[in-house]
Amino acid sequence: MNEAHVHLVVNHLPMVGVLFGFLVLISGYIIKNRQVRNTALGIFVFSALTSIAAFYTGEGAEEVVGNIPGVSETLLHDHEEYAGLFFTTILILGGVSLATLFLEYRKSVFTKYALSLVILLAIISMMISKYVGTSGGEIRHSEIRYDADVIQFDKDDDRDDN
Repeated sequence: MNEAHVHLVVNHLPMVGVLFGFLVLISGYIIKNRQVRNTALGIFVFSALTSIAAFYTGEGAEEVVGNIPGVSETLLHDHEEYAGLFFTTILILGGVSLATLFLEYRKSVFTKYALSLVILLAIISMMISKYVGTSGGEIRHSEIRYDADVIQFDKDDDRDDN
């Protein structure tokens, strides 16, 4: 197992975690259940922790796929830029979520404001994660690129037709 494989295994956790945590948090608001909201905060903290693994395996993955013919340096750079922004945002979301759990435990009057900030950060993180996921997928999946309809495959390429 190389670093590209590890990156592919862990990179989905923070992106899916942010979406799942957001849905759990909104559910907690709808049913007015503090434990459900706290579970969502825990999911955001977990997602932030998994983003560390995803981010730091990215450099090794870049070294592996950077030598593969047809892999665009521009696509790698774009993905790296989005990943850095997402990493920063989700770490902030995880930190604010942890602080909000503490405020909730202390039954602070500021908890509702902290939860509002968590919702805002979760929405921003989800928006950025869309670009991280898409830009990462475009590196090796030409069918999802914006120019997919103009990409032509040569009949003598590396595919095995057996």
